[in-house]
Amino acid sequence: MNTQAQAVEEAGNSGEGAKRLTVRNLNKSFGSVHVVKDLSLDINPGEFLVLLGPSGCGKTTALRMIAGLEETDTGSIHLGDTDVTRTLPKYRDVAMVFQSYALYPHKTVAQNIGFPLKVRGVDDAERDAAVRDAAAQVHMETLLDRFPRQLSGGQRQRVALARAIIRRPSAFLMDEPLSNLDAKLRGFMRAELKHMQHDLGVTTVYVTHDQIEAMTLAHRVAILDHGVLQQLGTPREVYNNPANLFVAGFMGSPPMNFVEGKIEGNRFRSEGIDIPLTGNTQTADATLGFRPEDAEVVAPGQGQFDGQVYTAELTGEQTLVTLRNGENTITIKMPKDFEVDIDSPVGIRFPVEQGFLFDTRSGPRLDMALAASA
Repeated sequence: MNTQAQAVEEAGNSGEGAKRLTVRNLNKSFGSVHVVKDLSLDINPGEFLVLLGPSGCGKTTALRMIAGLEETDTGSIHLGDTDVTRTLPKYRDVAMVFQSYALYPHKTVAQNIGFPLKVRGVDDAERDAAVRDAAAQVHMETLLDRFPRQLSGGQRQRVALARAIIRRPSAFLMDEPLSNLDAKLRGFMRAELKHMQHDLGVTTVYVTHDQIEAMTLAHRVAILDHGVLQQLGTPREVYNNPANLFVAGFMGSPPMNFVEGKIEGNRFRSEGIDIPLTGNTQTADATLGFRPEDAEVVAPGQGQFDGQVYTAELTGEQTLVTLRNGENTITIKMPKDFEVDIDSPVGIRFPVEQGFLFDTRSGPRLDMALAASA
């Protein structure tokens, strides 16, 4: 089964009201700035899709267009079989969770959660039962009488999630909902959010600039840069098979190592580096890429090339070794008990099948592979 099919199957635990969300050729400009460029997405019922990219890449604007909070210049948005491109937000059957929580400070937790049903005119008894049920799903049932000012950041975000849940929408739209939390709480809330979405089975579009959130939460990830979709696939697919230099450098912490050079005579050459190639080779300016966890520090002359230790940092679970090779800075993840002296000459070795080659000028991955040295 291919990764696309696996993503569809994994997202198949869709809730009763979950619907397919289809975005076709969305465009949005603010003045002369083209923010979203011909964005098209097919999001399966019950799927958790993450829009990932750096600040200013257009991901939040795309989400706001899906929500109806921004008008589209061109393109269409369908929820199920219904074209909602020009439909007012309140009629789109989507629930938005904001970065800032957007809670009413003068209302209690229960009143905040139940507000969408109050607006619909749901009677008190039915609304109270729904509030208790939604609060229980986010573990807030004992704090219903408190006001937002009496809650921690994590608790406020739980209230915002419960307010979205209570509507039983066809889709959740989430705009960096965990970014205001500290690192420990973010990790805890990620697990809670993933479990909740799995149980509810609601189609979810989640915006973040944090690739760890994308890797841990998503069935599929859509990576944007300057308003253009760069790659769409499962977290494993975009990490292991990046389509271009941008995706390769954006996914991963620390990011992929890059070494610029040239392809000449079926070999990749750079300062102190000469690696044979196989496949559809051609003369070009190329960039060699490999992941920090795929490489290792070895004795000089025992790897693909040599370098000099710049620093070594023990993080607890591993040692991050930063090396210099000419103008290149290389990071390698080594075991936590690894020790090396600063300025020591070392070799850098990685499995050739874990190396990538990219066109330095235009960015796409090249259709060629590194070969083991003769």
